[in-house]
Amino acid sequence: MKKTYRVTGMHCSNCAMRIEGLEDELEGVVSVRANYPKSLVEIEFDETRVGQGRIFEAVERMGYTLEEIA
Repeated sequence: MKKTYRVTGMHCSNCAMRIEGLEDELEGVVSVRANYPKSLVEIEFDETRVGQGRIFEAVERMGYTLEEIA
């Protein structure tokens, strides 16, 4: 499943890189593409291995908030 989210708290390209680290942090996350200028992140994940709730929690622990937009 691939979803796009608006990110609150992403202030720079380093923030974007940190969020992209989810790919290595969570089993089941296939790819993460963060767009700092637009405050968006596209996350592709295997919903049989990781739920959207776990992704939201991991991002919140980093200090950011996700809002599903597509």
